[in-house]
Amino acid sequence: MTTSIPSAETLLSFEQEINAIRDETLSNVGQADADYIRRVIRFQRGLDLSSRLVIVLGFIHPLFWVAGVLMLALAKILDNMEIGHNVMHGQYDWMNDPHINSRNFEWDIVGDGDSWKRYHNHEHHTYTNIIGKDRDYGYGLLRLSDDIPWRKKNLWQFFTYLNLSLLFQWGVAYHELAAERIFFGKRRKESHLPISRSELKSAFFSKIGKQVFKDYIFWPLLCFPVFWSVLLGNLCANLIRNLWTSTIIFCGHFTENAQTFSEEECKNETRGQWYYRQILGSSNLEGARWFHILTGHLSCQIEHHLFPDIPARHYPAMAQKVEQVCKTHGIPYNTGSFVHQYLTVVKRVLRYSFPDKAGQEPLTNH
Repeated sequence: MTTSIPSAETLLSFEQEINAIRDETLSNVGQADADYIRRVIRFQRGLDLSSRLVIVLGFIHPLFWVAGVLMLALAKILDNMEIGHNVMHGQYDWMNDPHINSRNFEWDIVGDGDSWKRYHNHEHHTYTNIIGKDRDYGYGLLRLSDDIPWRKKNLWQFFTYLNLSLLFQWGVAYHELAAERIFFGKRRKESHLPISRSELKSAFFSKIGKQVFKDYIFWPLLCFPVFWSVLLGNLCANLIRNLWTSTIIFCGHFTENAQTFSEEECKNETRGQWYYRQILGSSNLEGARWFHILTGHLSCQIEHHLFPDIPARHYPAMAQKVEQVCKTHGIPYNTGSFVHQYLTVVKRVLRYSFPDKAGQEPLTNH
């Protein structure tokens, strides 16, 4: 799908209207948002602890174990999505809370938070879907655009996608190290790392060690008579969380109609052009309030890319206004049900598994 670029006048008007939505929302950010995130954190912490008790009760009946695993998976999803992702984006830094801020918060996955903030908050959100600049596009593993040369390994990239989904937290942990070629590949001639390579490796292994110890040694040993039951429960909860998180993120970035961009066409962008690129490169999911919370409000991926530092609970209301602005200016706004968007992700992964046919029209490129 190819979209014609709006005129400079249209983009300026579009920019002003998007800015107005941002300013109006910011004027309403305050105590209600602080109360909300604290409630979510209290609920998540309580759910985490109670789920571990229910897992232990699995020796009474297997259904306790199943319920405990699902509860723990839910707690990990909330920590990862609605709490961790949003807090680490700086959405609650204005609270001046010593714990709920982007500088000190660390989430419950093997990926080091500081590493994630470097390549995600800055790189991905600045260069969204720019081939060669956005390392989150395909995560260096998947070919999802005809801008990327086809290689034989792409033939089985659907299985790569499944593995990435199940092991997503490990992909998050290793992503920056892979880009810097810390363990494999020829060392990069230029690097913009604000820390040394040894510090990056140290943080990588330190965070993995803490998480592995907590999930697979500390908690199982604490419940020693049911050691293996608790260990397996933690493993299953992590896999469920990984699968949910990766699926939501893929649905927000790699649907059939999400577009890609070249470095050349993004030079000297105005703010309006940057907004335009964020919208064309992102996709939304429609659902109930509980669904938005479980996605960390990344179901409103378009709004997240437009306003990454605004408390995410405002995104659904903002989405209605953004969609209307897009409609007024003739700008595509990609939204749909979870099932529909996910099926287009699968279609995209499969479509680019094979070499492009001569004369074939690009599926999604701008």
